[in-house]
Amino acid sequence: MFRSIRKAEKFYSSLTFLLLIYFWLAAGYIQGQIMPLSEIKPGLKGKGKSIFAGTLVEEFDVEILGVIKNNQPKRNWILARLTGCGLENTGVIAGMSGSPVYVDGKLIGAVAFSYAFAREAIAGITPIEEMLEIKQKAGEPRIPAATAGFSLDGVISQEELGRRYLEMSRQQFQEARMDRALSPLRLPLIFTGFSKKSVEEARSFFSASAFHPVLGGGVVSPQALNLNLKPSSPKLMPGEAVGIQLISGDLDLTAVGTVTQVDGSRILALGHPFYNLGPVDYGLTRVQVLTVVPSLESSFKMAATGELIGRVTQDRTGGIYGELGVFPRYIPVKLELQESPVKKKQFKLKMVNDPILTPVLLNLGLSSLVSAEERSYGNLSLDFEGDIFLEQGQNIHLEDMFSGNFDNPTTDFSSLLAAVVYLLKNNEFQEVRIDSIDLKVRVVNQVRNALLEKVLLDRYEVSPGEIIKVTVYFRTSRNEIKREEVEFMAPALPPGTEFNLMVGDAASMQQLERSMYHLPDFTPRSFSQLLRLLSNLRRNNRIYFKILARKPGLFLRGEEMPNLPPSLKMMFTSPRAATTNLSEISRSTLGEYQLPVPYVFKGSVSIPIRIKK
Repeated sequence: MFRSIRKAEKFYSSLTFLLLIYFWLAAGYIQGQIMPLSEIKPGLKGKGKSIFAGTLVEEFDVEILGVIKNNQPKRNWILARLTGCGLENTGVIAGMSGSPVYVDGKLIGAVAFSYAFAREAIAGITPIEEMLEIKQKAGEPRIPAATAGFSLDGVISQEELGRRYLEMSRQQFQEARMDRALSPLRLPLIFTGFSKKSVEEARSFFSASAFHPVLGGGVVSPQALNLNLKPSSPKLMPGEAVGIQLISGDLDLTAVGTVTQVDGSRILALGHPFYNLGPVDYGLTRVQVLTVVPSLESSFKMAATGELIGRVTQDRTGGIYGELGVFPRYIPVKLELQESPVKKKQFKLKMVNDPILTPVLLNLGLSSLVSAEERSYGNLSLDFEGDIFLEQGQNIHLEDMFSGNFDNPTTDFSSLLAAVVYLLKNNEFQEVRIDSIDLKVRVVNQVRNALLEKVLLDRYEVSPGEIIKVTVYFRTSRNEIKREEVEFMAPALPPGTEFNLMVGDAASMQQLERSMYHLPDFTPRSFSQLLRLLSNLRRNNRIYFKILARKPGLFLRGEEMPNLPPSLKMMFTSPRAATTNLSEISRSTLGEYQLPVPYVFKGSVSIPIRIKK
């Protein structure tokens, strides 16, 4: 028995030794294929690889001009002149990002930078050592983005939330444009299925982030409709064009780059950041280069998106890192556009699952589909309802109406959805996975606004518990007078007490509550409270009713606490309590009601009512 144990120990010791030798030799072999930055000298000649048409990888000539050190903290460039394959006429081409460069058969790095309007193809090459650092960061978690500058008020309307998101996102990307000190090669961003107007509107947004938006075409693959299908043994080679896919389905949005290194099923590409968001989950597709479009500013590859073959898992300063044969986890989005009970169109999209990009892409995709199918100018009303389903079994239900001309209703609709998704994906309480988004939009090619005319009560002096009938009259945009009736019960107040019935739209109720609570901003204290606030955003197509009486209370952490006993109120307001987000209120809400109407309702009125003596 002891001899058997000794033999087993000898066997495993020998096996361990052989494995160590194998990995040592493998590491030496891999190292031998790479030329470190310290060996790069001016005058060295090499070869680069990229695709300029179709799917054929071609070689171009490279002459090393020197090394620019520390152009960013601990970052370097290899400066080189590129010739051959028409580069003398086109300059460095957008879409060449990641094209591998070899000297004496050893990989030195990837073409990643250039100079706009340069008369020669002078390129900056990212050293391969800096790109290989990405592999070491593969296990680092993604740190959620902060929502600073995008706070929720205690009560806010859906329309204002969407507009606030648009202002915040535009400001962020303007700041990013100002901070850019280097000139990475622009990535051709291929818009498939989008209208020309949508691409033009998106151009300034994406151009600020080193993309070159172009209208293109793609190949509809089975994976675009069914992500349960797995790619069949996908393979890539250095120098091959590759797509970084952000939207698929009835619309496709894919950026074009080049593969730098392949290690089994793992790849390195670009040589510069995509968005530099760290751990990510983008799609990875094949790409067919149709042609190179020469340009004085920056020539670019015109390409068509191919089948989905993998995913990108890291987006870093030195480039992107991905794996083949594994699909990203997209967010399915269903949109139904209805012009009449019998005329409906359905669209399906899949969005990348990302805290920053998902809201941006959702805004772009929804606005593109609605504006392409409906009016971009002229009168338009969008009446919608939708659900954002979370993996935890929770969901947020949204519904509202936006009405106006030009593309304002479409912008309000798409930015609202983007704002809600942004707040969910960037909340500070827990990681949120969105399972799917389902939307139904009813479209009317006319303005559907309504203005409050008058409010009549059947009595203005009541007993506690007595039913009061309220009739609301409002005038539509077609000059028609409409009326709605509601009933509510008089509150239990002492004889002679006066209270007020407030009738108004979302904006007037929001203004009233801001003045009552004396709190300009409010931050949710928990994820459940955030969900509750998002689910109860005030809507345009509602008439709101609120019963107010002079009863002291508190507004604490986003919640009104009316008619508190003195002892309980003292506990919260005591200096020893040191409670934040607290304000004392002199009037309390004794009842609320909302009435849906098929119009964007505007107007407000306050009606005094007295309790009988």
